[in-house]
Amino acid sequence: MSPVGSITMNHSAHKGQPGGAAGESAMAGQHAPERASDSLVGQRVSVFDLNAVSLRELLASWGEPAYRATQLLEWVYRGATRFAEMTNLAKPLREKLTANVDLRRSQIVRRQEARDGTIKLLLRWPDGQTSETVLIPEGERRTTCVSTQVGCPVGCVFCASGLGGLKRQLSAGEIVEQAMRASEACAPVRLSNLVFMGLGEPLANYQATVQAVRTINAEWGLAIGARKITVSTVGLPSQMRRLADEALQITLALSLHAPTDELRRQIIPWAKRVEIAELIDAGRYYFEKTGREVTLEYVLLGGLNDSAEQAVALGRVARQLRSNVNLIPYNPVEMLPFCRPREQDVGHFLNHLREAGVNAHIRASRGLDIDAACGQLRYRQGLEARPDQTNVFPDPNQTVPGRPPVP
Repeated sequence: MSPVGSITMNHSAHKGQPGGAAGESAMAGQHAPERASDSLVGQRVSVFDLNAVSLRELLASWGEPAYRATQLLEWVYRGATRFAEMTNLAKPLREKLTANVDLRRSQIVRRQEARDGTIKLLLRWPDGQTSETVLIPEGERRTTCVSTQVGCPVGCVFCASGLGGLKRQLSAGEIVEQAMRASEACAPVRLSNLVFMGLGEPLANYQATVQAVRTINAEWGLAIGARKITVSTVGLPSQMRRLADEALQITLALSLHAPTDELRRQIIPWAKRVEIAELIDAGRYYFEKTGREVTLEYVLLGGLNDSAEQAVALGRVARQLRSNVNLIPYNPVEMLPFCRPREQDVGHFLNHLREAGVNAHIRASRGLDIDAACGQLRYRQGLEARPDQTNVFPDPNQTVPGRPPVP
């Protein structure tokens, strides 16, 4: 899903200064606790915030053998929603788990299904905040798009995600729970692919994102292959390098949206502090460390970044990175003054890239008959919940702190 389109949601970020290593470190979210003893100090814990090690620690503190963790994880990632279902666990253990551990923390407050089978879920968390999750069916493949933050402070000018700013980080468990909700929605077909392209900038919630990746990839977790997991970023160079050093075989996607720094700064506020040359260097580092090519994501905005000259310039960037390019024709977002490019302009743009030797593709729009663009469903829910306050999400044409005026 996308803020602009349908299946790729937008990339947001944490409050703070995006430029430089210090600024990026400040934007990274708090690491979800890995030790059970830290997790359960005076509060309940989500089972999705626990990994195999921390779950064993928790159960050992209750006098339970290590194999109970294996049994419990099998039930959890098979989709059990009540501990009472876990009949191979002793009743006293099930009761203790019920008293201390949550199997689900989210409520599905709205579900939309498009004619093409795309499903969008709006999830509400116990603190009342909401996030979006999308399930995209395509042939035998089932892909989910998950959020990493509630809202978006980056304020990309074409995107609904940032209209209300950033509310808070999502925990690793909340990220994983979104994937489980998508897995339930596509049952009995297995969830096969996952993209971190929803609300929020994944690399600005770094530790929670990486912990969630490991759980989603783990054999004891959702067991989705690393190469079928994509983390998308608007571009935090030091965090891109840090991710490269994690030794994960996941795909890294870079939301470029403009081939020059001047235009990119108009579209993405954070680009004022990060130049494309820095992103190219970080992308090269990622490739050298992982052997995985960085994908470039490029939203085509009619009359703004879809000219032949811009296609040629994008080709130069892509060749420096040996990148594939995903072109995403913009799908109009209510309240935002941007338009979808003409089909012939999209075709010409694609041809210019291919003539330059770039492996480029047009991403098919999905879920066009629902609020599929990133942030739209959350935006609509906010307006409907408070009809007497039409400025629940600000007018994009007004000045909003951290968000530049529409060019």
